[in-house]
Amino acid sequence: MSDSKTKELLRSIFGERFFPQTTADKDQELHELVDEASERGLVEESERSMIHSVIDLGGTLVRELMVPRTDVVWMEGNKTLRQGLSLALRSGFTRIPVIEENLDNVIGIAYVKDLARRVHERHESEQSEQVEQHLRKATFVPESKEAIELLREMQRDQIHMAIVIDEYGGTAGLITIEDILEEIVGEIADEYDDDQLEVEWLDENTARISARLHVEDFEESFKTELTPESREDVDSVGGLLAKELGRVPIPGSTITIHGWKLTAERPAGRRHRIATILVTRVTPAAAENTEEIKSL
Repeated sequence: MSDSKTKELLRSIFGERFFPQTTADKDQELHELVDEASERGLVEESERSMIHSVIDLGGTLVRELMVPRTDVVWMEGNKTLRQGLSLALRSGFTRIPVIEENLDNVIGIAYVKDLARRVHERHESEQSEQVEQHLRKATFVPESKEAIELLREMQRDQIHMAIVIDEYGGTAGLITIEDILEEIVGEIADEYDDDQLEVEWLDENTARISARLHVEDFEESFKTELTPESREDVDSVGGLLAKELGRVPIPGSTITIHGWKLTAERPAGRRHRIATILVTRVTPAAAENTEEIKSL
């Protein structure tokens, strides 16, 4: 007799109280029922895959789907409305966490439409009012929460974004309702994504590179050598840019390193991660000026 048949027989004799059916057992049975329905033509293949994803979502934790802390785009509450709108428009996000002091102290969520409406109603407010005066309440969830439970709560309470906190109360990341839905329907590729681009020379002093280009390939292509400090804990040029900036790069973010100016270009995908970086050769004098400005 098979293990599953034996379990069913024991349950029928002793009942669920003495031989409970585990979540794994139930999930496996559901998977088998869906597969059988698909074989009989009652469920399309695409539907079968989606139903399997919904079943598996029951055991998925928020920490597995969240945008990690290092990838979170945020703004300070003391920024003016004009500064806040500028950052939001450059980043491509319509909702941005607002912090006070550091990312572990999220005081609310800034909605682009709220900031834009205020500036439209009162033009002088763009310089006189601060972002923290126009915030919506932030929702906080533990990273150990099940994603399917959070999805139900977000639908019920009409919440689009939640701040994920770790066991010590610090900010672990953030999660949106799209992050959870994407786990069901699969990743949604951006129509402008270009996985083939690595290094494209525009002229002898300018090149466009993929943000995913490995730092070793960057050194080889641009005949330079990064310091051990610069290379520590980073693999890609996008990671290098974020490390030097001290925050997630958005379009227009710039650093100068070893005679080359790196400028973040367009974001791609639903999470608006930087896809390409413009690399321009700079003179020693220009590099010194850039470093002086950066240190202010």
